[in-house]
Amino acid sequence: MSATAQGSDAAGKEQELTDGFHLVIDALKLNGIKTIYGVPGIPITDFGRMAQAAGLRVISFRHEQNAGYAASIAGFLTKKPGVCLTVSAPGFLNGLTALAHATTNCFPMILISGSSEREIVDLQQGDYEEMDQLAIAKPLCKAAFRVLHAADIGIGLARAIRAAVSGRPGGVYLDLPAKLFGQVMNADAGARSLVKVIDAAPAQIPAPIAVKRALDVLKGAKRPLIILGKGAAYAQADDAVRALVEKSGIPFLPMSMGKGLLPDTHPLCAGAARSTVLKDADVVMLIGARLNWLLSHGKGKTWGEPHSKKFIQIDIEPKEMDSNVEIAAPVVGDIGSCVSALLDNMGGNWPAPPADWIRTVTSKREENVAKMAPRLMNNNSPMDYHGALGALRTIIKERPDAILVNEGANTLDLARGIIDMQQPRKRLDVGTWGVMGIGMGYAIAAAIETGKPVLAIEGDSAFGFSGMEVETICRYRLPVCVVIFNNDGIYRGTDVNKAGADPATTVFVKGSRYDKMIEAFGGIGINATSPDELKRAVNQAMDSGKPTLINAVIDPAAGSESGRIGNLNPQSVLKKK
Repeated sequence: MSATAQGSDAAGKEQELTDGFHLVIDALKLNGIKTIYGVPGIPITDFGRMAQAAGLRVISFRHEQNAGYAASIAGFLTKKPGVCLTVSAPGFLNGLTALAHATTNCFPMILISGSSEREIVDLQQGDYEEMDQLAIAKPLCKAAFRVLHAADIGIGLARAIRAAVSGRPGGVYLDLPAKLFGQVMNADAGARSLVKVIDAAPAQIPAPIAVKRALDVLKGAKRPLIILGKGAAYAQADDAVRALVEKSGIPFLPMSMGKGLLPDTHPLCAGAARSTVLKDADVVMLIGARLNWLLSHGKGKTWGEPHSKKFIQIDIEPKEMDSNVEIAAPVVGDIGSCVSALLDNMGGNWPAPPADWIRTVTSKREENVAKMAPRLMNNNSPMDYHGALGALRTIIKERPDAILVNEGANTLDLARGIIDMQQPRKRLDVGTWGVMGIGMGYAIAAAIETGKPVLAIEGDSAFGFSGMEVETICRYRLPVCVVIFNNDGIYRGTDVNKAGADPATTVFVKGSRYDKMIEAFGGIGINATSPDELKRAVNQAMDSGKPTLINAVIDPAAGSESGRIGNLNPQSVLKKK
């Protein structure tokens, strides 16, 4: 990058100078980071302009939280840290939810925020947007660093990158006080201070004894099951994972963001027989999946008879083992290396699972698919969830390269089971936290990072968290089609407040026309009242590649309280007299 100024050294010779702005930009470019997601403002407005002028793509959002979600999913899709840039204090706090989300979901992300000057903050003298941001960020991310001197910018960013992607990936906070940007130093010395990170996420090879133990447990199984989590999708070891499943002949259950590693239509896919395989399996191999709440912690009625199962777990984090139940065969290492080691040691004559187990899984899957089929073919107006998702299921089947973003309560829960995925990393959703509001940020980043068309299927409540970003979608002319399942409320639009004139807390404006929102920004808005209309509208949008928002009118009575996780919603035991 050209120097920002000229100066003179002690001998009177002219020297090129650089400053903190340019050093941060040069450090990002040196490490292959090409895109920044953020919101401009003091003290990083000029930084955004300079980064754009230097060839970085700077995607400017309407709210920092959405920019952060975009950065987090960019990390998942690329295996490089997604970068979110925010202003100080309030902007930093807005980005913090996304940073914690990235850490919880093991997505590599760096939140870079401008901040107030240390000497004023530490004495609590009341600076503009004064806040000890580093202290606040530390408990919510994998690592946090502050850079005070321009000469340390290179090493600071290098540490952030390595922390974000090495081992179990996660979120990292990088604090850049305003005064840092204006610091000036010799350009040659500045260039020498930059660090190109080498082998940021080195392979972690599993111990041979761990591989042997896992295969011994697996070989003794009568009813084996493989569970594929989003960690397996992140690893991008797709060929090895598929080879392991097919060589072993073991049924597999994909978690929602692990869908597509093998097609959901694969004969060994047990997605449509989830309850049966979780309850009846005797040996379960977890690949990039954790026994958290999404899998009922590996115990309880979901899993059948207590202590009747043996677990094999492949994970890069040793502390994950035995987190909820005993792991009989822990295999610690990166997923690509672990799966390859298992394949290499299986030999040429791996025994197929017992035929009666395969018949049981196949029969249950086919039974459930047949039971669901008629519900997906209705053309009701207003729509129910099954009819609407049945139409969208066909579109995704015909467009396997498209990326599906999905959030909501019923909209999310039902879509997980109804819409089949054929390719990995094509389904992006709320993940481990189950947080709503990821939709537009994810959709924008997916379009930016992959160049593929994006279909975002949103509950009307979930869309409300990030809806203003439809302007961002239009501004950057992204190939994003947003479908809002509009049933006039949260869960259902039929609740009634019996105590007064105010609407019930879960009810929205009746007959809302979300499609009109995008028209205000030059996008295409469509109102769809039946599955046939919805299918035509989405196909039109995907063919055009133009920003489109479809208001899908859902029966207000459709839906259930909290969707599939209604059991987590506490119920009052008190009765009104």
